[in-house]
Parts: sequence; C-alpha cells; structure tokens
Amino acid sequence: MKKFLIVGLGNIGEKYANTRHNIGFKIVDYLAHTEDAAFETQKLGDMAIVKIKGRSLILLKPSTYMNLSGKAIKYWLEKEKVPLENLLVVTDDLNLPFGALRLKTKGSDGGHNGLKDTQDKLQTTKYNRFRFGISDEFSKGRQVDYVLGEWSEDENYKLDERLKTSAALIKSFALAGVNNTMNQFNGK
Repeated sequence: MKKFLIVGLGNIGEKYANTRHNIGFKIVDYLAHTEDAAFETQKLGDMAIVKIKGRSLILLKPSTYMNLSGKAIKYWLEKEKVPLENLLVVTDDLNLPFGALRLKTKGSDGGHNGLKDTQDKLQTTKYNRFRFGISDEFSKGRQVDYVLGEWSEDENYKLDERLKTSAALIKSFALAGVNNTMNQFNGK
C-alpha cells in the first residue's frame, strides 16, 4: 500500500482551535471526519489513518507547536518510511486571499515559522506544501493578532465549502499525483 504523510500545521490547545493559524489542523480534522477516521495521540502529535483506493493517508497534527513542526514531520516520515515526494504539509498563507488554495512542490518558507522549521529539519525546500489563503486584512503591526485571531462571521460561513474543496485536493494529491492536482485546484 502506497503511504502518504499529510501534515496539518497548527498549535495545540483549545485557545488556538478556531484561529486562522490552525487551518492545517482544521483541514485534516475535516478529512478524517468525512472518512470516519479518529485521531489518536502518538509520539509528537495526533494521528489518524485514512485508506483510499490502495493508498494510506497518515494524517498528522504535530503537538510540537507551529514553530517546531519539522521535528514531528521528520520523525514520522522516517518511522513510517514515507518517501519525501509523498509528504504534504498543509498550512495557512497570509499572501493569498481568504480560501484560495495553492499546492506547490517546493519553495521558500514565505516567513512562515512552521515551514521554516520543516525546511531546517528536512534540509530541503523540495517538499509539497498546500497553502490555504487567510488573506492579509490586518493593520500594520497587527499580524500576530490577526493570524492567532478567530475567523470572522463571513469567513466561518464560507469555511465549510473551502474545507470540502481542501479535502478533495488532498485526496487528489494521493490518487492523481501532484501535477494533476495543481492543475485542477490551484487558484480555486
């Protein structure tokens, strides 16, 4: 069975649960829920396994907090013997409009501390990342408050459809491959 490690980035704890920065957790939670998979606490994070058409999607929510995500990612990649090309890191992105989806096979960390630590621990920028746009609707000096703030009423209203599309993107990544998935979902 072909294995994939799908890592939703976020911060543990109830106070972060519905924040923009935790969209990675929210997306893998949504996928697990729709596939009747339950998360269990494991070393360095919570994990659930979703099986789809001969593929095993290992969903991971690191418990290392956002800024140290790379430690959990590296550990589970090695433990589960998942090839680097089957890794997908799901994260928020201030540089994209709310709900915009962008899948990339490599790139910079874009100032995102979770990606920065992942790049540091994996010693490469060549890993798949799925960025979910949270927009940049904050005033100067308020970035941290915005990112760690909760979704607006309008965003919450639109979030369900965006989560459904995000789950479809992840399934496509495992079933159709990264290039087909980029062509189908980027900018949607």
